Amino acid sequence: MLSGRRLDLLDPTPVDIEVEDIAHGLAFVARWNGQTKGDFAYSVAEHSLLVEALFSRMQPSAPVKWQLAALLHDAPEYVIGDMISPVKTAIGPSYGVLDDRLTAAIHIRFGLPATLPAAVKKQIKKADRISAWLEAVQIAGFTEKEADQFFGKPDPAMIEGLSIRLRAPLEARNEFTQRHAELLEKM
Repeated sequence: MLSGRRLDLLDPTPVDIEVEDIAHGLAFVARWNGQTKGDFAYSVAEHSLLVEALFSRMQPSAPVKWQLAALLHDAPEYVIGDMISPVKTAIGPSYGVLDDRLTAAIHIRFGLPATLPAAVKKQIKKADRISAWLEAVQIAGFTEKEADQFFGKPDPAMIEGLSIRLRAPLEARNEFTQRHAELLEKM
């Protein structure tokens, strides 16, 4: 990793996880396999910030640790990349095992339980699907009808005033790192 840490992907440990590595990696991983409108790819770092914002809208009284979990929901992708669901399915259960190991190490590193409670995970997944709907409609060329079919129609109140921002990876990396620090400070 850029921090100098050595991360064993098959047996990751929390001491080898640094937020700067996560933020840097996610800022350079393109969502939608880079097939989006705009001058910059829409990064997983940007997506993670949006999911955390949506989760916080949906669960305004949720503990800060669950907001942090929402921000980190795709953190393993800093080293394994973002794959579309059909590819994950084709790879099979081994992808999920790798993702779960990395997630557990990341969670423990930042004071979260290795495995999230099912109810929290479900709410983060809901925010993730709303984010995917927004991304599909605003930057990936889907009609609202198509996005509704794939991701479900979001509550208009949840997406009011939200728009996708495409920006340089450095900006996304810095905002991700800053938001992470703000959430840790509140815990």
